[in-house]
Amino acid sequence: MDTFQFFKISKEEGVTTLIFDHPPVNTLNQEVLKELDQLFDLLKTDPETKVVLFTSQNPQAFIAGADIKEFRGIASGTQAEQLARRGQDILNKIEKLGKPVIAAVNAVCLGGGNELTMACHLRIAGDRARFGQPEINLGIIPGFGGTQRLPRIVGLSKATELMLTGDMMTAQEAFRIGLVNSVVPDQDLLKQAKGLAKKIASKGMVAVTQILSLIDQSRRASLEEGLHEEAKGFGKICETEDMKEGVSAFLDKRQPQFKNR
Repeated sequence: MDTFQFFKISKEEGVTTLIFDHPPVNTLNQEVLKELDQLFDLLKTDPETKVVLFTSQNPQAFIAGADIKEFRGIASGTQAEQLARRGQDILNKIEKLGKPVIAAVNAVCLGGGNELTMACHLRIAGDRARFGQPEINLGIIPGFGGTQRLPRIVGLSKATELMLTGDMMTAQEAFRIGLVNSVVPDQDLLKQAKGLAKKIASKGMVAVTQILSLIDQSRRASLEEGLHEEAKGFGKICETEDMKEGVSAFLDKRQPQFKNR
C-alpha cells in the first residue's frame, strides 16, 4: 500500500490499522481529506483488508475537528457547500466501504472528528475521550453529516441538544446515549479494539459484507422492503462455500475455515 503523510498503516490477521498523526491536534484540513479519500479507495479493493481500525497517535486529540484557519479562505456560500459535499463524500466512502470500520477514540473527538467516527460502523472509547459537535459556538453548523447521522445514532432529542448547545460529553455519557459501543481503560483501548477487529476478521466476509449492506438499506427502506431484501440476501448466502463450511464446522464441533466465497 502507498505511503501516506498523515497515516501510519499496519496489517495483522486481516486487520488494517490506520494511525492518524497530524500535529498538533489532528485537524481535518484539505490535505488530510485528500489522503483519506485516496486511502479508503485503496482499502475498498485491498484483498488483505477485512476490517479497518482507525485510531490516533496523539494522546491529547483523536481528531479536534476541521482546520478552522481554512474557514477564513471561504469566499462564498457555493465554495462552502462544495467543501461540505467533499467531506460528506469522503465519510460516505468510510460508511459504504463494504468492510467494517472501527474507531478507537483515545482523546478529544469534536466536530468533523465526531462526524468521522459516526461514519465508522463501531466505536470504542478510552475512558478519557470526549465527544461533541461544537460548531454552533462558531456560528456555523455541522457540515460533514453530523445533523443527519447523530440523530440516527443517539435519537432526535439528544442530538438536538448536543448540536444546539455545542457541549462536550464524556466517554461514559457517550456510551449511555449509544454514541459509542463500549468504554475501556485508556491504556487498554488499542488492545481491546484490535481484539474486536480480529474477531470480526475471522468471520466469513461474504456474510459480514451482506450484513453491512442490509443495515445500510434499513435506514432508507420500509420494514417490508427491508425484510424482502434480507430474505433475498439470506438466499444468496446459503449458496456460498462459507455457508457450507460454517454449518459443517458447527456440526463437527470445530472452528470454521472461511474462504470468503
